[in-house]
Amino acid sequence: MRKSIVAGNWKMNKTVAEARELVSKLLSPLMEIIDVERVLCPPFTSLFAVSSMLDGSGIGLGVQNMHWEEKGAFTGEIAPNMVKELCNYVIIGHSERRTYFGETNVTVNKKLHAALKHDLTPIVCVGETLDEYESGRTSEVVLRQINLGFADVDPAIASRIVVAYEPVWAIGTGKASSGENANQVHGQVIRPALSGLFGEENAQAIRIQYGGSVTAANASEFFSQSDIDGALVGGASLKPEEFTSIVKAAVK
Repeated sequence: MRKSIVAGNWKMNKTVAEARELVSKLLSPLMEIIDVERVLCPPFTSLFAVSSMLDGSGIGLGVQNMHWEEKGAFTGEIAPNMVKELCNYVIIGHSERRTYFGETNVTVNKKLHAALKHDLTPIVCVGETLDEYESGRTSEVVLRQINLGFADVDPAIASRIVVAYEPVWAIGTGKASSGENANQVHGQVIRPALSGLFGEENAQAIRIQYGGSVTAANASEFFSQSDIDGALVGGASLKPEEFTSIVKAAVK
């Protein structure tokens, strides 16, 4: 059985002082939950402060985005080798990056290759918009995102990838996919697509998270499904008791 991975994406929230306060409340309860891979993804400005607090805790640290080049004239970006100095995880292709900042399947692919090259664990997001969902195009959209975004990855290292299925219509809306519906996408769309790219054995080793309005109230519904291996948590990760409850649900 693969370990679940529960990552908290703080998005553009928390100053350095606020980040320290949040981690101080999360640290002890999360350290007690050793059967789940726990990751925090604060804004860039808080990485150093959070890194020092997490040292020796067994809790991972990740970034919410990065560039694919190692250096150069890319004002405002952060390189993978810079990320590696503090972190082991990177979120790639989040729907908000795709929607607001022009992220494409091509740039997702470049970032994925850069993350793997630098021994980072990439958490690659895929998912459909409300219009695509309502028009029955979920499979079409997700398959395209995987086939283009994961192109030319060596099957021998594919198991290091984490996929996060995030239906865009369920992010920040309070609406969540049902556990059954999310599991169907994981098991009948994403896993077969990964198998086609990397082979069945490698595909089974890749963890597929669900993301999209995951809360303490619905976490168990998702984690009880056969093909949901974890969660990428947004707003609830900013609430210590709520996030801790979600991580505990992953153990059960």
